[in-house]
Amino acid sequence: MILHRRATRGRNATVALTLVAIAGGGLARATAENERTVHSQWIEPGADIVLPAHANYQNALGGLGVINVAGDVHTSGHPFFEPIGTNGRACVTCHQPSDAMSLSLDSIRERWAATQGADPLFDTFDGANCPDQPRGERSSHSLLLDHGLFRIPLAWPPKRFDGTPVKPEFTIEVIKDPTGCNTHPTYGLQSKNPTISVYRRPRMAANLPYILRPGNPFSFKIGAKDIDPRTGRHASMNLMADGRLLSLEDQALDAMANHMQMHSAPDAVTLQRIVSYENQLYVAQQYDKRARKLGGEGAPYSLGPEAMIEYVDKYDYYLGDALDMPVFGGFEAWKSEPADGDEQQRARASIARGHDVFFLRPFWIRDATHINSVGLGNPIRRTCSTCHNAIMTGHDIAPAFMDVGTSNLPWAEARPELPLFKLECEPEAVPHPYLGRTVYTHDPGRALISGKCEDIGSLTMQQFRGLAARAPYFSNGTAKDIAGIVDFYDRRFDMQLTDQERTDLINFLGSL
Repeated sequence: MILHRRATRGRNATVALTLVAIAGGGLARATAENERTVHSQWIEPGADIVLPAHANYQNALGGLGVINVAGDVHTSGHPFFEPIGTNGRACVTCHQPSDAMSLSLDSIRERWAATQGADPLFDTFDGANCPDQPRGERSSHSLLLDHGLFRIPLAWPPKRFDGTPVKPEFTIEVIKDPTGCNTHPTYGLQSKNPTISVYRRPRMAANLPYILRPGNPFSFKIGAKDIDPRTGRHASMNLMADGRLLSLEDQALDAMANHMQMHSAPDAVTLQRIVSYENQLYVAQQYDKRARKLGGEGAPYSLGPEAMIEYVDKYDYYLGDALDMPVFGGFEAWKSEPADGDEQQRARASIARGHDVFFLRPFWIRDATHINSVGLGNPIRRTCSTCHNAIMTGHDIAPAFMDVGTSNLPWAEARPELPLFKLECEPEAVPHPYLGRTVYTHDPGRALISGKCEDIGSLTMQQFRGLAARAPYFSNGTAKDIAGIVDFYDRRFDMQLTDQERTDLINFLGSL
């Protein structure tokens, strides 16, 4: 079913929907006949609409499929879609179905233009570069409008789940503060409530049964079990960029208290309805403008949102980096050479070759914390699937926080718009494995939670599903498009991709 929605204002506004029923191969035909990118798909907090159990949202590469296994959802009165805090936001504000349950830069800019910055999205708590900056002025929201980044304020020194302080193994100094927030007398590191502000992208709230599924009960990355203090059970640690919260319940409570500025805890029913809704959503690209229909008969079994549902209960703790258990299955069905003029098969063959680049093309992985530093060797000759190894999603099952260089200098790009911190490790601490005891970083990442020097810059990698709908990429928005993802790894690990390999890998990632 294809859902087109006009932007509306107000709780009781009339919403115009065009619903095109799709049966069998009709999705490809219907989407092919209407290959424009639909820009007005925003769902406002308090909107009164019915979201179909299976909706398709067009994007620049084709169409994204969003499936709710519980059926249609009436948004009115549902706490995921209602502004239950004090700033007018709802969960849906930052987790839009059309953006693969994340938030794309295009959507952010469209809301700015449509509301002249008045949308709750631009609340100054985290939608401005610092809360003291005047709302509605573009310069106040430049990180959000230019890079899709929200401010994440974290207490310093860090605290454990029970509120007890963590003694950090390093000192932290603000070297550059272009937003003014880390040196601010109220919001900064030297304030009454010492706080470090980093700037990150919102993560996907979909395919979560895969993301939350624990891997091996003993994590070789941290040398211990990953225990959720809420339940006392083993947790995946793959939910948030820095692993600071382990359950959907705690993540939702944190989002309500901070991003939605809710001043009292929700009741148990409200919390459970939000968590249940997020656990019901499966998302993947389901149509490609050139390759046409993704998934279904004649296609690789891993493509399309239906595959995410079909295989969620068939895989438990499986690493998808072996020939007999590939991350995204096999693409043999699309490997035949195209006939002259067969652009559809030409595109499918490119996606299949891109899969092989991802799964089979070796290169040297070196100087990456929690990859090379955990006994696997440095360097090691492996493939993309070595780290992006979780069946059907491509995150890391192990858990996924690692430092590949997206935030720490010298690997990270110069980012004059982001803060720069200098971290000095204590003499008795285990240093960063490859950068030593003095590290310059835009985002200390996991180290802001664990207090450990060896964790500086480590962040949790995300899944690969729905990439076409949610640019930019990496936690700090460095990669503006999928080509930017490929180019970063090509430079960082000297992969020496040919032009054809680069194109094929981009096409493969865009099909997920």
